[in-house]
Amino acid sequence: MSALAGAVVLGIETSCDETGVGVVRLRADGHVELLADEVASSVDEHARFGGVVPEVASRAHLEAMVPTVRRAMEVAGVRPSDVDAVAVTAGPGLAGALLVGVAAAKAYATAWGVPLYGVNHLSAHVAVDTLEHGPLPGPALALLVSGGHSSLLEVADLAGPVNQLGATIDDAAGEAFDKVARLLGLPFPGGPHIDRVAREGDPDAIAFPRGLTGPHDPAYDFSFSGLKTAVARWVEAAERAGRSVPVADVAASFQEAVVDVLTAKTVRAARERGVDHLIIGGGVAANSRLRWMAEQRCADAGITLRVPRPKLCTDNGAMVAALGAHLLAAGVEQSSWDIPADPGLHVSEIVMP
Repeated sequence: MSALAGAVVLGIETSCDETGVGVVRLRADGHVELLADEVASSVDEHARFGGVVPEVASRAHLEAMVPTVRRAMEVAGVRPSDVDAVAVTAGPGLAGALLVGVAAAKAYATAWGVPLYGVNHLSAHVAVDTLEHGPLPGPALALLVSGGHSSLLEVADLAGPVNQLGATIDDAAGEAFDKVARLLGLPFPGGPHIDRVAREGDPDAIAFPRGLTGPHDPAYDFSFSGLKTAVARWVEAAERAGRSVPVADVAASFQEAVVDVLTAKTVRAARERGVDHLIIGGGVAANSRLRWMAEQRCADAGITLRVPRPKLCTDNGAMVAALGAHLLAAGVEQSSWDIPADPGLHVSEIVMP
């Protein structure tokens, strides 16, 4: 690490609708210091469609890339000659969106004559926690919850390997939040709005189902499609009966069902695997009820909980730069210059060869 102390890594994230560029510096004590975290979001352009439109996202990345890189470097106070490596999300994500980021990263790394790391989006969500809480305690459990993923991972080291214990078999948690928000007439993206409205509701008002929690169900996998359908049927039944829909109660009860399953399965996994550190990441990790329930259950189980501040939970370039810095420090071989964008990149592949 001493030879790399002071090394600067630039990270680019374009897996969905945020153009994120982060800049970090490796410190002699093994910590990674955040210098800049700039994001250009196209969420407002997608809101009128009720969801992310891949073609719109790709075009927005094209328009935002150069200005966002320039702004991040200005905030960090670095020049191209100061950058020692470039990291980019190579997958998973939207194909067109990923292509924009990968192409830009290749161009910058080539022009600056520095190594290129094509990294895994999910692993980057784990790595971002080190920017706030220091080096990763290993082994650790990571619960990643976002619009596209609900994954439970066992992480021994940020440079690998990653063991996937469980994943969503249908709708991810964030996707379910968006769909239920639409049912309740709430804006896109649904997560923050359900979180806000639910604070005025009763989480025990409606007994919505807890998916995959039966004695013979997969212990660590997640399913939220049935819950989403149950909410839709409850709302339809209320409307057919001429009753007004208690939006706050429905939102609170739905949210409670989601976070109950997420935290219960995760704590169970930690106990059974003998792991005493838990990291929660991804956009849904910004949910206030999830953070509260995870804190309570981890405290009861003697598990140390680490959750980044909300801004670092959502997609950003800082998380990609952080993972790139750890790969650089570990002496991991850089990616080849012909790496593709891989929308289905498996979580076990932390960096593309």
